[in-house]
Amino acid sequence: MSAPAVTPSDAPEFPSPRIADSRRLLGPHLYAANEGAVLDVVLPTDAARADALLHAWRVRVRELSERLGWPEPETVVRQSPRETSCFASAPVDRLMAATERGEQAWVWAEADAGEGPPFDVTAAVARIRAVAEPEIARHVHFVAVLAEAQRRGVTVTYDDDSCTLGSGAAAHTYEWAALPRAESVPWSSVHDIPVALVTGSNGKTTTVRLIAAMWRAAGRVPGWCSTTGVQIGEHVITEGDWSGPAGARAVLRDPRVQAAVLETARGGILRRGLATRHADVAVITNLQADHFGEYGIGSLEDLGAVKAVTALALGATGTVVLNAEDPTLVAMAPRLGVSVAWFALDAAAISRVPRDVPTRGACVVHDGVVEWRDTRGTERLALVADVPIAFGGAAPHMLANACAAVAAAMGLGIPLEAIRTALRTFGAHTSDNPGRLTVYRLPGGVTALVDYAHNPAGVATLGPVVARLGGTRKLIVLGQAGNRDDDAVRGLVRAAMATGPYDRVIVKDLPMHLKGRRPGEMTGLITDELARMGVPSTAVSVAGTERAAVEEALAWGRAGDLLVLPLHAQAGELSAWLASVAATA
Repeated sequence: MSAPAVTPSDAPEFPSPRIADSRRLLGPHLYAANEGAVLDVVLPTDAARADALLHAWRVRVRELSERLGWPEPETVVRQSPRETSCFASAPVDRLMAATERGEQAWVWAEADAGEGPPFDVTAAVARIRAVAEPEIARHVHFVAVLAEAQRRGVTVTYDDDSCTLGSGAAAHTYEWAALPRAESVPWSSVHDIPVALVTGSNGKTTTVRLIAAMWRAAGRVPGWCSTTGVQIGEHVITEGDWSGPAGARAVLRDPRVQAAVLETARGGILRRGLATRHADVAVITNLQADHFGEYGIGSLEDLGAVKAVTALALGATGTVVLNAEDPTLVAMAPRLGVSVAWFALDAAAISRVPRDVPTRGACVVHDGVVEWRDTRGTERLALVADVPIAFGGAAPHMLANACAAVAAAMGLGIPLEAIRTALRTFGAHTSDNPGRLTVYRLPGGVTALVDYAHNPAGVATLGPVVARLGGTRKLIVLGQAGNRDDDAVRGLVRAAMATGPYDRVIVKDLPMHLKGRRPGEMTGLITDELARMGVPSTAVSVAGTERAAVEEALAWGRAGDLLVLPLHAQAGELSAWLASVAATA
């Protein structure tokens, strides 16, 4: 019997089984500040063979570049236990072709090592050129326009469809076919608006929203993107996770935006690099053990290196905002090469930061007051009791987010009175910060606490608030996406149960977020850990979706009960639904 025909869907994605991924990097990234392509490969366990392959890849990617007439590439190899990343820089008008160049260089390296058939260099060069030629034609004026924009200090953002010069209210966006020659661009009307990048493990979205509220209080129209969507002023443009480069571009291209606040997630940095090379402030809220194992990130130091990419977008006058109580961030501060504004709940932490780092000031909490301190003195901004998101001090992590936002606002030049106003008003209404430590009073005397807590550290912060809210009976919903390892999932369960005790646990499945896991695998892991902790099986149930879990929780609740609802997959939709239910109470 003859072998079945190979259809396009059956064909391997890459020319070698050792290649796990191949992608373009359009902006500053983990490996370098310039554009190019990165290849993720699985190396042989024999160290000598692995080193030989990597050396051969560097040689062959340079040789292919020479044969193509491309500039000699910068190459960076970053090894990790699971995968190794091989980066090679490339001209901005042939980045898709650069992915092909990296793959062909790897196949050539394997041939050198005797792992594959003889390599056909002529065919490989022809294949790369076939990808490059239409790409170069589409970007016919781009290289010259980009060079002129960089000379003028103007931001350029781009994707497969279009190119934007400047940002926000002073931006000009062109489809590629309509991009003019550099001398025809109306440069006098192209400018940049203030931009803040916000990254970290926890607290990003709240910090983004609070900085935006400070801009509103200052009379500016802010645009921001986050894991909950894109918003311009009071208008929600789209919902969902827009914390990657696409969300940043949507904000930076909108002509209504006078100041941009961009949540900048780890995944977007690793997959595509930063969307912009210009920012005035970059905030790193904290680092927690989360998402380890993806893209070779296996430690807090690795994660810090990813988050530190945001500092590459800061110019000489830019400011990076760091948590003075996070030892990994404190240790890496001297390597960032930019001025730092610190924040801390414990004012004494500021005295322990490195003395050789240029410092713009610090936002701290002292004697129940949020203060800004710099060489000019101390400004008292708000009593902790008057900061709604701090829950009277029961939510210290939210207070830390407020301090991060203050430090960012000072770096952005937002007036003090606008900062004070936002601190005292933001969070007073559930619509200010939906899904982030939001309390809904539901019909029948049931209280629901909604939060995006999605890792052990984030879940642990719910404890003081749960204690403050009380409840005759308590219920918690638990679930996790499949891109965490087993230990992290079990750690999430233990951290969650420590915020109780709970009378009922609903384990939610997230079928759209299995991330390679088998259906039911994540809920099985969570219920197993609950059983190991001694939680009776009669107190545990499994719901097929996040919405089903919330509906089951509401059906269970009665007067005086507290429902703790960490929401992820359908957070925006369910928060809006709970708000509408609460409005009928």
